[in-house]
Amino acid sequence: MSKDLVLISHGLFCEELKKSTEMIMGPQESIHTVGLLPSESAEDFRTKFEALIAELDAFIVLADLMGGTPCNVVSRMILEGQAIDLYAGMNMPMVIDFINSELIGSELALVEAATSNICYVNERINSDDDEDE
Repeated sequence: MSKDLVLISHGLFCEELKKSTEMIMGPQESIHTVGLLPSESAEDFRTKFEALIAELDAFIVLADLMGGTPCNVVSRMILEGQAIDLYAGMNMPMVIDFINSELIGSELALVEAATSNICYVNERINSDDDEDE
């Protein structure tokens, strides 16, 4: 059974992350977004989130920021007993890992995908230059 991915964030970050990922991976019907807009409350966000997930069978949620309102709202739902897989600190490698795991049936490694793609590029370049000498 395939899963859906729900991206949640402050503002339109989740929508733009989906669009950017689609530039690389093509259209993604199984990725959904719920943004917390400046004019909205936590309750407004929860209402939008609950409406979306009511339409989904199996899903994973990626939040932009641990401790931020979108993550806190879903965390509260988990504490209330809802079975939701929630990861904070979302980035494009995590979204791509989700897509690839769904395409080829591999195990998700979202935290590894997120952290293994973080590097100080200048250091990497300088390290590669040192190895060439």
